[in-house]
Amino acid sequence: MRVFKTRTIATDACKKGRVSINGVVMKPSRMIKPGDVIDVRKPPVTYSFRVKQIAPNRLGAKLVPEYLENVTSPSQYELLEMTKISGFVDRRKGLGRPTKRESRDLNRFKEDSYADSFFLDWEDDDDLEMEEDD
Repeated sequence: MRVFKTRTIATDACKKGRVSINGVVMKPSRMIKPGDVIDVRKPPVTYSFRVKQIAPNRLGAKLVPEYLENVTSPSQYELLEMTKISGFVDRRKGLGRPTKRESRDLNRFKEDSYADSFFLDWEDDDDLEMEEDD
């Protein structure tokens, strides 16, 4: 009911355990009834909806309030707002474009002067070992 953009995304969320009905994680094919409370985790927020009645078929966005009641706690919306303000991007390491800091570190690593100084130090260590063997 327009909680997810597509049915496929909704099914995937159910399979990943992000959707629960009355506090119990459910499979995608689970039947619902009026009065059920559906919790949907879309990190960092958990949205809650109470089912008012069952829709006979797909319907327009304007009719959704007749069938679903948003009962999400205000604290969840505050958490969402704090996340937006902080500018924190929840991105796993190694995925997506590098951050500004990661780009700088990568460029610094690629610079010839950095690489040359690294190898020069390494070669100096070998020279010391050879002198000790003599």
